[in-house]
Amino acid sequence: MADTAYPRPQLVREHWQSLNGQWKFTFDSEKKYTHPSNPIQWTHDITVPFPPESQASGVGDRGFHRACWYQNEFDIVPQGERVLLHFGAVDYRAVVWVNGHRVTEHEGGHSSFYADITNALGEQSRHTVTVFVEDDPLDLAKPRGKQDWQLEPHSIWYPRTTGIWQAVWLERVPRTYIQRLRWTPHFEGFEIGCEAFIAGDLEDDLSVEVKIRHGQKMLADDHYKVIGGEAHRKIALSDPGIDDSRNELLWSPEHPTLLDVDVTLWHEDQVIDKIKSYTALRSVNINRDRFMLNGRPYHLKLVLDQGYWPDTLLSAPSDAALRKDVELAKAMGFNGVRKHQKIEDPRYLYWADRLGLLVWEEMPSSYRFTPQAINRMVREWSEVIERDYSHPCIIVWVAFNESWGVPNLTSTQAHRNAVEALYHLTRTFDSTRPVIGNDGWEASATDLLGIHDYDGDPERIAARYSSKVTTQELFDRRRPGGRILTLDGYPHRGQPIILTEFGGITYAKQPEPGVKNVWGYSLADSDQEFLSIYRRLLEVINEAPMFSGFCYTQFADTFQEANGLLTADRSPKLPLSDIYAATRNVKPNAKMQYGI
Repeated sequence: MADTAYPRPQLVREHWQSLNGQWKFTFDSEKKYTHPSNPIQWTHDITVPFPPESQASGVGDRGFHRACWYQNEFDIVPQGERVLLHFGAVDYRAVVWVNGHRVTEHEGGHSSFYADITNALGEQSRHTVTVFVEDDPLDLAKPRGKQDWQLEPHSIWYPRTTGIWQAVWLERVPRTYIQRLRWTPHFEGFEIGCEAFIAGDLEDDLSVEVKIRHGQKMLADDHYKVIGGEAHRKIALSDPGIDDSRNELLWSPEHPTLLDVDVTLWHEDQVIDKIKSYTALRSVNINRDRFMLNGRPYHLKLVLDQGYWPDTLLSAPSDAALRKDVELAKAMGFNGVRKHQKIEDPRYLYWADRLGLLVWEEMPSSYRFTPQAINRMVREWSEVIERDYSHPCIIVWVAFNESWGVPNLTSTQAHRNAVEALYHLTRTFDSTRPVIGNDGWEASATDLLGIHDYDGDPERIAARYSSKVTTQELFDRRRPGGRILTLDGYPHRGQPIILTEFGGITYAKQPEPGVKNVWGYSLADSDQEFLSIYRRLLEVINEAPMFSGFCYTQFADTFQEANGLLTADRSPKLPLSDIYAATRNVKPNAKMQYGI
């Protein structure tokens, strides 16, 4: 990841230092070492933040390894302030030492964490950070998403990711500092909810100043007293009234208007801390059977995105690669993505915010049902929602997918309880966005009803979801895999119906090196056949009045799954203009706009 890309784009400070780059590394499956004071035999140099399974890391070892160690040196001289050490994501359990002092421990492979390392630094300028990572490749009771538990990737699962896979960085902060911000748009009142959380030495007479701008225009300049380390306010903006003027301030994929924010922490009349942030004014909700964006029905045109790259796996090759993925999704005619079984890097969410792309965020699954698995999932999902809550691009939270980790929903009450509990917990943490309890089938507690249907025949799809078919008939039938759409006691109550997985047309135009057997749901043998099937399938789905939207599988080829619209290196399999026209169901000779 490029060192110039600030890793936490909604809370930016001037003084920070990237620790990405060359680290010492060794596997330790036998757990021979217990502390950095032990003489550790370093076997590799590794390029952080790329996982050791990836070629870009310089290690490229995809075997089974239960544990590993990292070590690096950095220079910093504390000058009376605090120094924080941040990790974007480490899979799965990490223990961190600085200069031999244990500074933090974290469990969860997809959420961020940090440590205040000030007391471990001492007087010297050169320091050592050591990280122990434990990640059992065979443990199916931890959230692991698409990481395979078999040695060779099979079916719809991919190579594992061990250890550090997002940015590592240092940050200087004052003794008393702004720890966290939380932005909540309130579209109905043209208000922005602002919550500031202060950490460190909590002095009396602290206050925060919040300035919100749209371009050069000042929208708010407010001052709030900090009470108990927190400040909570709704900031009312002047409502322009008429839609044309209102739309200039509203965020949408078509007009991704962001509001720049400066937040200053004061102690009496002295400035203590300054950060830059951004927010947006937009609303997402459900009205009868329609998904609503900014108070209007909005048809979702999503693409399923696994978020893998050939040489870097779950890690992004660079910040530019993240931006390009957002641009390519828009260039292919989609207004959003469903990030599948991955919690994406905050830099991706930044580009989705900045360029205008809706995001469904989905909790990576575990594949065994145990109390430990649910405990892990609740803890990590809670951290993820807290981290990503303020991104305007995120419009839906998805707790479970296709009953993974809860396989007996039709017969075991505990499995049902888990889905319903995660649904209500998510709604508790965030009441402003729709939540899907279990996507695909066997739905119970949910705000949207997602259907997965990989029938490759457009005419059968057209007949199955035609205007002649009532919702009662639809929900009385079985879907692929012999699954029911809703559980007993949870009939369809009018929620929007979205075809959240379909397509999966395999066209191995440029198979990934080393992949022996490509896989998909249906097959095309030429550009012409691929475009013909895709065009007809999207025509059917776009015109089905039953649907409030769709999510096509998938964005790019991912290892053995050659069913992407793009190859693994993000080369379009068809001209982008043709994909755009088909996605948007633009008839021949109609005017359209596309581009990246």
